[in-house]
Amino acid sequence: MSLCLVSSGVVKALSVAAFTLAWTHSIEKTAWQEDWQVTPSGLELVTARIKGFGAGMEPPADARLVDGWFEWHPKPAVMPQVVLGNSGAAGEWRLCVDGGCRTLSQLFEHPIGANVTVMSACNDP
Repeated sequence: MSLCLVSSGVVKALSVAAFTLAWTHSIEKTAWQEDWQVTPSGLELVTARIKGFGAGMEPPADARLVDGWFEWHPKPAVMPQVVLGNSGAAGEWRLCVDGGCRTLSQLFEHPIGANVTVMSACNDP
């Protein structure tokens, strides 16, 4: 399996089984991270973490403080696709694999700007 990213008609396939999606909340300027698995059925959110709370970002009651992050495991659900918008107010989405992170613009090798990016599992050729 691979992760497919589509933005402005351009498709990028990344050969990964798991990744972290990272971003900064546009109002609170607080770091947020989600760990995802790529499965044959789609993308599964495994773990979510947030550095603080406020402005609609309250962690659920079962979240635990781990190394300065409120961390929890959402109820398992596989999503066929995840749509990422970009307001431009807080920087770009970052995709992290094996400890290294790159912005979507770096992955696509051109500025993404306010364009929507769609993530999904894709079949390897």
